[in-house]
Amino acid sequence: MLERSETLTVDIDKPATDEGTDAEQHRREALLRNELRSTPGFYRRAWRRFSQNKVSMVALFVSGLIILFALSAGIISEFVSGYDYSTGDLRAKHVGPFEGDHILGTDANGRDLLTRLAYGARVSLRVAVLAAITTLIIGGTVGAVSGYFGGILDGVLMRLVDVILSLPGLAILLLVSTIFTPGPTGLAFVIAAIAWTGIARLVRAEVLTLRNRDYIDAARVVGASDGRIIFRHIMPNVVPIVVVWISLAIPSLILTEAALSFLGFGVRIPTPSWGNMLEVASGFYTQSLWNVFLPGFAIYLTVLSINLVGNGLRDALDPRLND
Repeated sequence: MLERSETLTVDIDKPATDEGTDAEQHRREALLRNELRSTPGFYRRAWRRFSQNKVSMVALFVSGLIILFALSAGIISEFVSGYDYSTGDLRAKHVGPFEGDHILGTDANGRDLLTRLAYGARVSLRVAVLAAITTLIIGGTVGAVSGYFGGILDGVLMRLVDVILSLPGLAILLLVSTIFTPGPTGLAFVIAAIAWTGIARLVRAEVLTLRNRDYIDAARVVGASDGRIIFRHIMPNVVPIVVVWISLAIPSLILTEAALSFLGFGVRIPTPSWGNMLEVASGFYTQSLWNVFLPGFAIYLTVLSINLVGNGLRDALDPRLND
């Protein structure tokens, strides 16, 4: 009887032990799921690193103000200055800042500088952003196709890149601008036609490191097309590099537009840009130094702030950094 009782006790306790084990396992799985949900993703960690960089955050704020200033050009013209960017008054030329009705003064033709700075910001930023987007589309596509397919196609495309890099870019820009006299949009496309080679090489190098990953092989096995693999599985992983490149390319493109316009080959007068404002003011700098200082400082501040944002993004998106 004693042995039978002991056996019965063991048989009764065993299911209870199994139920306890299952409950513990479910509890651990629930804790693991909650931990995974609470673990920040790549971009959230990147934002955390970026937001801890005080210099980059200040630069981001300044860049936002400059963009807002450019977008508000029409409002500034109608409600703040009360002057159109092309309307001048020769009786009020070279008026200094905060003199009369002109907050930042006037230029050699009596045109309001605040209004022209706002419209100039719109034009300069539009040229730079449109050139960057066009450059990214051309260079990103060439780099992705070259890196993914390799072989003869890679060789041909990279030789094309080498040929374009060997050409005198500034001379070509000056020649094309002289022949066709493009507007802001046309100027952006002309700049992009020369500037796409750098991002093409950058994207190609990244695609070469991604194309043989296991998840790419798995996509091929299930029958995904080459186009779907490139744009659905590879290019999203190139986004961090592209974001950093854009943030560092836009300041360079702003300077390119300003240089071309200063030389008289970029945005044509009377359409204002910071570059042609400098070109006009350079002949009267002894009479109105602020005409040179204001667009020059606008270019400097914009390029500096966007560059600092780019540096912060580069550090924040570096996968080698850990929180």
